[in-house]
Amino acid sequence: MDARGRDYVMPPRETPATSFVLYTVVSLRRGGRVETVRRILLLLLVGAVGGFLSGMFGVGGGIVMVPLLVWLIGLDQRHAAATSLVAIVPSAVAGAIQYGVAGHLDLLAGLLIAAGGIGGSLVGTRLLKQLPLGWLRWLFIALLLVTAVRLFFEVPVRGEGFEVSPAAVAGLLVLGLVMGVASGLFGIGGGVIAVPVLIALFGASDLLAKGTSLLAMIPTGLTGSIANTRNGLVRPRDGIIAGLAATASSFGGVAVAFLMTPQLASVLFGILLVLAIGQMVFRAIRDR
Repeated sequence: MDARGRDYVMPPRETPATSFVLYTVVSLRRGGRVETVRRILLLLLVGAVGGFLSGMFGVGGGIVMVPLLVWLIGLDQRHAAATSLVAIVPSAVAGAIQYGVAGHLDLLAGLLIAAGGIGGSLVGTRLLKQLPLGWLRWLFIALLLVTAVRLFFEVPVRGEGFEVSPAAVAGLLVLGLVMGVASGLFGIGGGVIAVPVLIALFGASDLLAKGTSLLAMIPTGLTGSIANTRNGLVRPRDGIIAGLAATASSFGGVAVAFLMTPQLASVLFGILLVLAIGQMVFRAIRDR
């Protein structure tokens, strides 16, 4: 009863889950434009695919999310890269924690790579703002192609951890710098660069390389995302929606990674990249 003697019905308690449902179903408004449920569901799909692959292969997932954002959401290469980078951060956090709990993470190596990656991401985001879209598209295709070729011809091993010697410290910093540039420029976490290098040059096992790579992506992705947001290249809501789905699906990806052999993981990822390359080339030729 209220003060006037009328029956009073408590409003339903709003939880984070119900808030998110209302947020997606009712729609979002930005600049007077209504975001439809279809767009939000597509963003969730993109994030789920990227997060699953992030956990499975130790990459940020952007190598798949960027072409999907271009194809399904209709973003151009520049905005797709910036949006993907936002979504990568929470999924990298979830993946790194899972690999760390299982003992497949080198904290010192991850921090060294991240130190170089922070500076590299600032360079990459500046290039992202300045380079023409055509250049960005074809550079991204070239990166996918090189990665796919490496996966098909390299036989990974699941061995012991690696020692971080004085010489290796410099190498890890340089690796982080290159990884950061790729992260800011292409909207990827940089794992497609870090994982094979950690395995081939530093002697890390495939699982250790994946966990360490995900750890290094966190500060790198944050730095790049902040810079992209300031440059007006990203809609944070899109990145957050995709990032939530990516975080949830990363748990399944890590579980599958522990079950697969290194050889099978490389072949599957290589096939996936070939499909992504075909889609990107087709769109690039069509839009000429």
